[in-house]
Amino acid sequence: QVQLVESGGGLVQAGGSLRLSCTASGGTLNYYDLGWFRQAPGKERERVSCISNAAGADYDDSVKGRFTVSRDNAKSTVYLQMNSLKPEDTGLYYCRSYAPNYWGQGTQVTVSS
Repeated sequence: QVQLVESGGGLVQAGGSLRLSCTASGGTLNYYDLGWFRQAPGKERERVSCISNAAGADYDDSVKGRFTVSRDNAKSTVYLQMNSLKPEDTGLYYCRSYAPNYWGQGTQVTVSS
């Protein structure tokens, strides 16, 4: 069974950058549509971005122009480059495969003001 593993989270000041990575163990991500989600304390999990081989990338309005999703199929890895981070970007960030439906355990992103 494929397991998704996120990495790259951390504590950063507002205006800073982080790059999240999501890799697959036990399989490959190359054929899957993938998404990045986040969940802030006390809030619902929300979709941040998604990427598919057919349709390319899409973003929530709150991160457009600041976040960039990309994939490296040779490494079976998807990335989320996050620039100009804001305190409201704070949350646990998850990688997801849509079909089959897999979720990673999440990586914490904390943006201080």
